[in-house]
Amino acid sequence: MGFETISGTDVQYGLISFDAEGKEISEQGGLMSQRLIDKARADKVTNVFFFCHGWKGDVPAAKEQYGRWIKAFANAADRAKADTVFPGFRPLFIGLHWPSLPFGDEEVAAASFAAGGAVLGADALLQTYLDRLGDNPKIRAPLEIIIAEARRNSSPDELPDHVKKAYLDLNDALGLQSQGVNAPPDADREGFDPEDSFEAGNEEGPSFGGGIDLGGLLGPLRQLSYWTMKKRARTIGEGGMHNFLKNLQTATADSHTRIHLMGHSFGTIVVSGMLGGPDAAGQLPRPVDSVALVQGAVSLWCYSGNIPFDGAGSGYFSRIVADGKVRGPIVTTQSKHDSAVGFLYPLASRIKGSVNFAGTFPKFGAIGAFGLQGVPDGSRSELTMLGASGAYQFESGKIYNVDGSQFIAHKDGVSGAHSDIAGPEVAHLIWAAALASAAGRTG
Repeated sequence: MGFETISGTDVQYGLISFDAEGKEISEQGGLMSQRLIDKARADKVTNVFFFCHGWKGDVPAAKEQYGRWIKAFANAADRAKADTVFPGFRPLFIGLHWPSLPFGDEEVAAASFAAGGAVLGADALLQTYLDRLGDNPKIRAPLEIIIAEARRNSSPDELPDHVKKAYLDLNDALGLQSQGVNAPPDADREGFDPEDSFEAGNEEGPSFGGGIDLGGLLGPLRQLSYWTMKKRARTIGEGGMHNFLKNLQTATADSHTRIHLMGHSFGTIVVSGMLGGPDAAGQLPRPVDSVALVQGAVSLWCYSGNIPFDGAGSGYFSRIVADGKVRGPIVTTQSKHDSAVGFLYPLASRIKGSVNFAGTFPKFGAIGAFGLQGVPDGSRSELTMLGASGAYQFESGKIYNVDGSQFIAHKDGVSGAHSDIAGPEVAHLIWAAALASAAGRTG
């Protein structure tokens, strides 16, 4: 942990790390978050660029992502513009590691207890999920029932009653709720029905990508893990990282340090939680300067002040817009090649089938498929992503949904192009938002 140097460059970034309980992991020199605050103040940093990964769960994977993202960002032609737009430009790059898991949950898809050998044995799979979800009796007991049945019967025609009950018990033990479209990101779903999840996986699997196995009897574990990771992302964002952001702003108030946030996938929940604070009702000392939500795996309505469904009300993060917590632009990206938000997201919300990019906006859908919707037309624009030298005309305080299908296009396994975001075009988009935030601001 600590400060990482990107291979082949002299670019460094600070890496903050949190555990599964939402607590920052202390380094030898103390908490990395405090070291970064001290550095920003002592070095009179002009701009902090914060990056948050989504589904990559371990430290090496997080470092690999940040190495690609920050390298592309630091090497972009826009870097030269920063010296003229931001007087005395002195950047600080920060990444966050938090323990998540792959969107497609490959262990479940690969696990097989049929004769001839398993990719993961029953004991190993049990330990994997105890590590991931928490090792306590209320979680262990239903997991043991589910995995034992999968070992006895790897391809059942229907979900046995005792396994269905075990899944419902596991859902309760994890504290997962179903509150509807205006709920927190980890409760923005229809009610959890393990039988429905089992049947949907069996129906959808053969038609997706030429026959992807969604896990059979173990398939509903993917859905529960998915929502657990969304809950963890919100917990870390609203808790420790919100406090970090407030403390960073307070410490750098005299130098008017600008702060820019970027989140990818579930990382868009972390970033939104940083802005929103506890229950999305926290306060910040001052607005942040720009926000980029890249292929976001969070509801398209979550920033909305008026969700267009009967009785839905406002989106969970609507106060980010209403309270003006972002001074500059908020940019989001979409791609029709992103199967994670186009297929797995609606499936996890019990919505069968892929999203319809040409249709009306659905009740349950992701930012990475539809952008942020339900905000006034005058404050939102729909754009097409430009090349690395294209000129965006961003305005402060507005939302821009940017179709990046031309550049976020390289597919990789179950998730499609979900992680194809290290190209110069995405880096240029984030820079453009950051540079636009300087307009009309002094200090």
